[in-house]
Amino acid sequence: MVKAISLRNVDLSLGRGAGRVHILKTISLDVMQGEALGLVGPSGSGKSTLLMCMAGLEQPDGGEIIIRDQDLTRMSEDQLARFRGKHIGVVFQSFHLIPTMTALENVSVPLELAGEAEAANRAAAALARVGLAHRLSHYPAEMSGGEQQRVALARAIVANPAILVADEPTGNLDEATGADIVELLFELQREHGTTLVLVTHDLGLAARCDRTVRLRSGQIEHDSLASVAV
Repeated sequence: MVKAISLRNVDLSLGRGAGRVHILKTISLDVMQGEALGLVGPSGSGKSTLLMCMAGLEQPDGGEIIIRDQDLTRMSEDQLARFRGKHIGVVFQSFHLIPTMTALENVSVPLELAGEAEAANRAAAALARVGLAHRLSHYPAEMSGGEQQRVALARAIVANPAILVADEPTGNLDEATGADIVELLFELQREHGTTLVLVTHDLGLAARCDRTVRLRSGQIEHDSLASVAV
């Protein structure tokens, strides 16, 4: 199998002086192409920070993060932004939509930054795919939480990324709406053979992934793939 993400001895501390905290402790992990990986663990275990490192949104102090034969730890912020725009879609718990932009404009942003001539058409198609063809001209404040998360998901997939990372994507949604978003995530992953890395507190949701990795105190405590191999 082809490795989509390869981490080697990733180490990260945050803060300064006496307040400095060792978040990730020499983590090594491979995620295969097309795999759905659930990252679980107690609050403060480092799972969201690890996800942000995989997405190139956080730079570790040491180690390597290899995606498509490129080491993200050796890239500048501009290089990371361009790489992420082409290869990685990110879904956050808090949506992170631009309030002064319509749904169509929010989804168009990554394509416009990449110089895509058909940005609006592709954004409209992505919104239709997540069931929001009728909401193109609406602003975030005019939409429900579930609709806003669908816009965020459309924005994450609009460039057809090879990797999709999601940090507690149902955390701000009610149970029924969250279940709809989860179904959509897995549908999109299956349709495109996308590699999905999902941070969640929901063990039932994690169990739907091909594999789960549990973190504790910045280290991998359990990897379901290793359990199968024993």
